Amino acid sequence: MTSLFAVDNADTRSAQEARPVQGTPDSKALYFALLDTPAEAAAASRAYLQAQIAAARTIGADDLPEAPWQLQGWIQGRAETVGLAYREYLAARKNGAPRRYFSNKSHALYFLKGAAPTKLVDGAWLYGVLPRWENPDFHPLIKTYLEELGDGVPDKNHVTLYRRLLAAHGCEHWEDLSDEHFVQGAIQLALAYHADAFLPEVVGYNLGYEQLPLHLLITSYELNELGIDPYYFTLHVTVDNAGSGHAHKAVQAVRTLAAQSGDPAAFWRRVLDGYRLNDLGACTTSIIGAFDLEAELVEIFTAKAAIGKNMHSDYCRVAGRSVNDWLGEPKDIPDFLKAMEDSGWIQRGEAVENSRFWRLIQGERAEMFGVFSSYEQQVLRDWITSTRDDARSSRTGRVLSHRARQRTLDKLNQQGERSGYPERGLIRRRSAGAGGDSELVQLEERVASAAGKQEAMAMLARLMSPSVHHTAIGLMATRMYSRLLDA
Repeated sequence: MTSLFAVDNADTRSAQEARPVQGTPDSKALYFALLDTPAEAAAASRAYLQAQIAAARTIGADDLPEAPWQLQGWIQGRAETVGLAYREYLAARKNGAPRRYFSNKSHALYFLKGAAPTKLVDGAWLYGVLPRWENPDFHPLIKTYLEELGDGVPDKNHVTLYRRLLAAHGCEHWEDLSDEHFVQGAIQLALAYHADAFLPEVVGYNLGYEQLPLHLLITSYELNELGIDPYYFTLHVTVDNAGSGHAHKAVQAVRTLAAQSGDPAAFWRRVLDGYRLNDLGACTTSIIGAFDLEAELVEIFTAKAAIGKNMHSDYCRVAGRSVNDWLGEPKDIPDFLKAMEDSGWIQRGEAVENSRFWRLIQGERAEMFGVFSSYEQQVLRDWITSTRDDARSSRTGRVLSHRARQRTLDKLNQQGERSGYPERGLIRRRSAGAGGDSELVQLEERVASAAGKQEAMAMLARLMSPSVHHTAIGLMATRMYSRLLDA
């Protein structure tokens, strides 16, 4: 499914609770290594998984039932609880309550960008089960992976959809996010390449990730309200349903594979380890809770200053200092913004068109046209139109943690009885156009000439890796794999 920053199911912890794992390999470096050269990162990613599992065990008790046979009732109860909580949210909004998560549009876009490292490897943790296609007991997991890939249809492929969403709002530049933002993505990629050694953990992680969380429903509603296409998120609402969707398939896989293991009790304990991995790293609510409108604007201006600090004429002056001088010291950026406000370059609390600085970046003869991306312009727009009091209040209040939210949902139960992403790996070196079409033809020919179904499936699976499946050849390979699976 998704994980709003663990993102989906794991995304219900507060910013204060999202904690880094000490003494493990760098999550960001491992993330990109596993996208580019997974074989070279094999040893590091295995050690990373072991360290993350150990760290997850220290978080506390999980909310899973005591035995696999109780899982179906557990997910149905969760679904009912989430439904009741969402109904209460909608009733509150109808009665005038403000948005729960997003104070403005830039806040929502900040979340989309912050969730990108996880969303752009959506489903990766199941990649390693593709070689098990001959065993029908693995088909629920394989089918889930294929559906994450949209069965090879670009408009349904989850990574493609999220890349488009980022591009539509100028949020493509996410690679400089903090290491914490890459923890969930690194875990998913590490599981992808160690599915044989960590099969119970893969199954447990999948179980946790594919449960429909309340925050997914709320974010979908509020994104739509702010004029941001919520399709990526609403798609997960439908495919993760407890009746026939990914949540149901996840339970099927746990029960079947645990029963077949040599030691079902030990298998179940490792399933719990995998389930807990969802609680590590940045998550949906910790990303949302970290937003500070002015701090984000300062960060944007600081990044611009590194390039533009020597590109202004000396006659460009604000509060007696040249713009080059202001931009020369990153620590001066907050004072620079205040100086522009005090000197009238920016009219806070008014329409952006009333600010001279805004007219420099937007308009027919805007001297700074193209300097700010659409995301950066949205942040600037929201900052200008807000007052200082608005900015202070937009520093989001406390977002309930996973445990606190669960306690609230439990009470309801008692009362009611309760996403341009850079091309990486293989396809980065391929050309588009006729060359790409030729490559697809060659793939068809290679599959047709394979010695047998086993060779063909292995050939296609290699093109369905997390770094390739959303490309033209990966999408075609997915379509062909899906047809052969059912043949």
